[in-house]
Amino acid sequence: MNMIAKTLIAASLTFTAAFATANTAVNQSALSKVSTVKQALVAKDDTKVEVKGYVVKAIGDEKYQFRDATGSITVDIDDDLWHGKAIAANTPVTLIGEVDIDYKPTKRVEIDVDAVKF
Repeated sequence: MNMIAKTLIAASLTFTAAFATANTAVNQSALSKVSTVKQALVAKDDTKVEVKGYVVKAIGDEKYQFRDATGSITVDIDDDLWHGKAIAANTPVTLIGEVDIDYKPTKRVEIDVDAVKF
Protein backbone atom coordinates (compact mmCIF):
# COMPACT_ATOMS: atom_id res chain seq x y z
CA MET A 1 0.00 0.00 0.00
CA ASN A 2 1.42 3.35 -0.87
CA MET A 3 2.07 6.15 1.61
CA ILE A 4 -0.85 8.36 0.44
CA ALA A 5 -3.38 5.57 0.94
CA LYS A 6 -2.05 4.84 4.44
CA THR A 7 -2.25 8.52 5.35
CA LEU A 8 -5.85 8.78 4.08
CA ILE A 9 -6.90 5.69 6.05
CA ALA A 10 -5.26 7.00 9.24
CA ALA A 11 -6.89 10.43 8.81
CA SER A 12 -10.27 8.80 8.17
CA LEU A 13 -10.03 6.68 11.32
CA THR A 14 -9.00 9.70 13.40
CA PHE A 15 -11.92 11.75 12.08
CA THR A 16 -14.39 8.91 12.74
CA ALA A 17 -13.20 8.53 16.34
CA ALA A 18 -13.36 12.29 16.97
CA PHE A 19 -16.88 12.50 15.47
CA ALA A 20 -18.11 9.59 17.59
CA THR A 21 -16.70 11.18 20.76
CA ALA A 22 -18.28 14.58 19.99
CA ASN A 23 -21.61 12.96 19.11
CA THR A 24 -21.62 11.03 22.40
CA ALA A 25 -20.99 14.23 24.38
CA VAL A 26 -23.89 15.98 22.63
CA ASN A 27 -26.22 13.04 23.27
CA GLN A 28 -25.24 12.87 26.94
CA SER A 29 -25.97 16.58 27.44
CA ALA A 30 -29.36 16.14 25.78
CA LEU A 31 -30.11 13.35 28.25
CA SER A 32 -29.34 15.62 31.21
CA LYS A 33 -32.18 18.01 30.38
CA VAL A 34 -34.48 18.56 33.35
CA SER A 35 -38.15 17.64 32.83
CA THR A 36 -39.79 18.16 36.26
CA VAL A 37 -39.99 20.93 38.84
CA LYS A 38 -38.47 18.61 41.45
CA GLN A 39 -35.41 18.09 39.24
CA ALA A 40 -35.15 21.82 38.46
CA LEU A 41 -35.07 22.74 42.15
CA VAL A 42 -31.87 20.70 42.67
CA ALA A 43 -30.24 21.19 39.25
CA LYS A 44 -27.16 23.31 38.60
CA ASP A 45 -27.40 26.88 37.32
CA ASP A 46 -27.99 27.12 33.54
CA THR A 47 -29.20 23.50 33.24
CA LYS A 48 -31.57 23.13 30.28
CA VAL A 49 -35.20 22.63 31.26
CA GLU A 50 -38.35 21.47 29.45
CA VAL A 51 -41.24 21.13 31.89
CA LYS A 52 -44.92 20.40 31.27
CA GLY A 53 -47.55 21.68 33.65
CA TYR A 54 -49.58 24.78 34.50
CA VAL A 55 -48.89 28.46 35.06
CA VAL A 56 -51.18 28.88 38.06
CA LYS A 57 -50.55 32.44 39.22
CA ALA A 58 -49.02 35.73 38.12
CA ILE A 59 -46.64 37.07 40.77
CA GLY A 60 -45.72 40.30 38.97
CA ASP A 61 -42.86 41.73 36.91
CA GLU A 62 -43.01 38.84 34.38
CA LYS A 63 -42.79 36.26 37.19
CA TYR A 64 -45.29 33.42 37.52
CA GLN A 65 -45.89 30.39 39.70
CA PHE A 66 -45.60 27.17 37.67
CA ARG A 67 -46.82 23.77 38.88
CA ASP A 68 -46.44 20.19 37.71
CA ALA A 69 -47.07 16.86 39.44
CA THR A 70 -43.78 17.13 41.37
CA GLY A 71 -44.06 20.64 42.83
CA SER A 72 -44.07 24.34 42.05
CA ILE A 73 -41.43 26.90 41.10
CA THR A 74 -41.22 30.55 40.11
CA VAL A 75 -40.69 31.08 36.38
CA ASP A 76 -39.62 34.22 34.53
CA ILE A 77 -41.53 34.58 31.24
CA ASP A 78 -41.01 37.66 29.07
CA ASP A 79 -44.31 39.19 27.98
CA ASP A 80 -43.55 38.71 24.28
CA LEU A 81 -43.31 34.90 24.75
CA TRP A 82 -47.07 34.76 25.38
CA HIS A 83 -47.74 35.89 21.78
CA GLY A 84 -50.89 37.66 23.00
CA LYS A 85 -52.50 34.41 24.15
CA ALA A 86 -54.29 34.44 27.50
CA ILE A 87 -54.24 31.22 29.52
CA ALA A 88 -56.05 29.95 32.59
CA ALA A 89 -54.61 28.09 35.58
CA ASN A 90 -55.86 24.82 34.04
CA THR A 91 -54.29 25.38 30.59
CA PRO A 92 -51.45 22.91 30.04
CA VAL A 93 -48.20 24.47 28.78
CA THR A 94 -44.65 23.38 28.11
CA LEU A 95 -41.92 25.76 29.21
CA ILE A 96 -38.45 25.57 27.66
CA GLY A 97 -35.56 27.41 29.28
CA GLU A 98 -32.88 27.01 31.91
CA VAL A 99 -32.43 26.93 35.67
CA ASP A 100 -31.52 30.32 37.14
CA ILE A 101 -30.02 30.31 40.64
CA ASP A 102 -29.44 33.50 42.63
CA TYR A 103 -27.62 33.31 45.98
CA LYS A 104 -28.19 36.84 47.31
CA PRO A 105 -29.57 37.46 49.83
CA THR A 106 -30.54 33.76 50.05
CA LYS A 107 -30.61 30.93 47.51
CA ARG A 108 -33.48 31.30 45.03
CA VAL A 109 -34.13 28.85 42.17
CA GLU A 110 -36.23 29.87 39.18
CA ILE A 111 -36.65 28.88 35.57
CA ASP A 112 -35.75 31.51 33.00
CA VAL A 113 -38.12 30.68 30.14
CA ASP A 114 -37.00 30.95 26.50
CA ALA A 115 -40.16 29.53 24.87
CA VAL A 116 -43.76 28.68 25.78
CA LYS A 117 -45.63 25.91 23.93
CA PHE A 118 -49.41 25.81 24.22
